[in-house]
Amino acid sequence: MTASRRIDTRPRECYGIVMEAATGRTAKETPSDARQVRSRNALTGALLELIEEKPFDQLTIREISARAGTGYATFFRHYPTKEALLSDVASEEIADLLKRSIPILYDSNSYESTLALCRHVAEHRNLWAALLTGGASGILREEFIRQARELPREVGAAQSWLPADLGVVYGTGGTIDLLAWWLSQDREYAPEQIAGILNRLIIAPLVGGDRGVTPEYAV
Repeated sequence: MTASRRIDTRPRECYGIVMEAATGRTAKETPSDARQVRSRNALTGALLELIEEKPFDQLTIREISARAGTGYATFFRHYPTKEALLSDVASEEIADLLKRSIPILYDSNSYESTLALCRHVAEHRNLWAALLTGGASGILREEFIRQARELPREVGAAQSWLPADLGVVYGTGGTIDLLAWWLSQDREYAPEQIAGILNRLIIAPLVGGDRGVTPEYAV
């Protein structure tokens, strides 16, 4: 699959818990020199493109550097390993997926929203398989929940008996675990099937009422 993502050349202010856990860097060490920022963003953009083309474990640092248009030695000025680069990418991808998954808990039609989420993951399967089924999957799950808990609280709880924070933690954590299971299976499940399971198992009990109804063809 050819990636349709554009390389983001805007400076990144911080890299969060994933980057710190993987490399030992903190937000204070984010490069401020414009050239360094461009090189780092070129590398992350290159990885996003390449990981849509083939599995992460088959990529080499030389391939990533060549796609980014940077020197091989330049890579190591920013990242000690390709896994560290993946962790950097993960922080932003997590934020993007959360924008898609959190509204599911409060949408008027939870199945349709869940289906949109699963189709997005299926479209970028190689990327999410690398993020959710690799060695850093535990750290990534924690980062999902951390970011979810920092979202605006005005959405409230979908169920009056359920504390809003608990609903977010349970819904987000359960969603990530189910997606990770899906991406690790040898058998291919259609997004419609996974959306049905996700909706019935995790989302419907949270939203309740007609909003949680799953069409018969999806189960």
